Amino acid sequence: MARRERVVKMSVELPLWRALAGYRVLTMLYAVGFFATAYDGFARPWVAVAYYCVLFVWTVATLPKVASAASCTKRFLAADLTVALTGIMLTTVADSHERIQSGGPTLPSIWTAGSVLAFAIKGGWRWAAFASTAVAVTNLVERGTPARDTVHNVVLVWVASIAIGYVVEVARASERTLARALEIEATTRERERLARDIHDSVLQVLAMVQRRGAVIGGEAAELGRLAGEQEVALRMLVSGGLVPVSRVSRDAADGAVVHVVDEPAEQPGVVDLRALLAPFAGARVNLADPGAAVPLPTPAARELAAAVGAALDNVRGHAGEDARAWILVEDEPDRVVVTVRDDGPGIPEGRLAQAEGEGRLGVAQSIRGRLRDLGGSAELISTPGQGTEVELTVPKEKNVQRGKAGRR
Repeated sequence: MARRERVVKMSVELPLWRALAGYRVLTMLYAVGFFATAYDGFARPWVAVAYYCVLFVWTVATLPKVASAASCTKRFLAADLTVALTGIMLTTVADSHERIQSGGPTLPSIWTAGSVLAFAIKGGWRWAAFASTAVAVTNLVERGTPARDTVHNVVLVWVASIAIGYVVEVARASERTLARALEIEATTRERERLARDIHDSVLQVLAMVQRRGAVIGGEAAELGRLAGEQEVALRMLVSGGLVPVSRVSRDAADGAVVHVVDEPAEQPGVVDLRALLAPFAGARVNLADPGAAVPLPTPAARELAAAVGAALDNVRGHAGEDARAWILVEDEPDRVVVTVRDDGPGIPEGRLAQAEGEGRLGVAQSIRGRLRDLGGSAELISTPGQGTEVELTVPKEKNVQRGKAGRR
């Protein structure tokens, strides 16, 4: 069956970009119209005419640039701000000194605010602060003195642009939260559907094989035991949701985008640690994970899974086949912690040092050595009669950097 994909677009930015495009056109026409009504009052009107020709062509030609965040590049923003600042400074050439001192508008007039707003929508309040400050300084230089009306206009543009930039940042965060909520909802629905289908077929067959094998005995009993282990592992796989059925494109041009798909999509060089640990789960090994993907670079995830396997081998070898073990996966902001605990008799004091002296380096190399190579650590806590606990810690940042370097 071909994979089906549903795309859900969510964006509060798109209306802002459309409004900005309309604002730029209207304010350009306003600036030209105001100049036409005051043509006779200009000292050098031909300078203003030349500038307005450039402003008209620039505004119309760059409408596609203010259609979305993707098309509104840093280079365009710099050029757009330059057009605005140049128009402000040309006012001193085109207009008379008396009109400027009496509070006459600059050549671009309120069109300049559109350039600042583009910075705000594109990069948030910090970009808006930078652009509005540049406009403020240029206006003060053009006026010559910090007149009351000039300061009022400058502060108004500065506050408004920063406020809009902040609102855009909040809106983007809300979009990501909503997209994540939709992703979790889609995952839950798919998990429930899989659980129903598997429970009605595969799990029932495995449970029947386990029961019949125990009744028949002999080799059938061993087959039943294996079927029981696979039943437990399959139940954990379904309930843990190791197959991500959706993913979020956080940097989409028109806002957050949720892709709900029918098959997993791994990032290049990254693997979900839970998928590597799931095969260890069985009748006597319980796996507890966060319920969400635990992404790690593939080499680090495999080494960590191998260290968990070595710890479980030690449980079977030293605590016996009947010992129970628990694997706990914790996904913290800066590290991943995997704890392997058993209910065996524990390790007598000094036994690990004795084993290393005899040349048996299971814990030293298979566990601690692997974690050391990953920049992490392996802590072993054992109390005689109360079992053993191995805590494996892998830092995220260092291994993400290694994963990126390995793909170059």
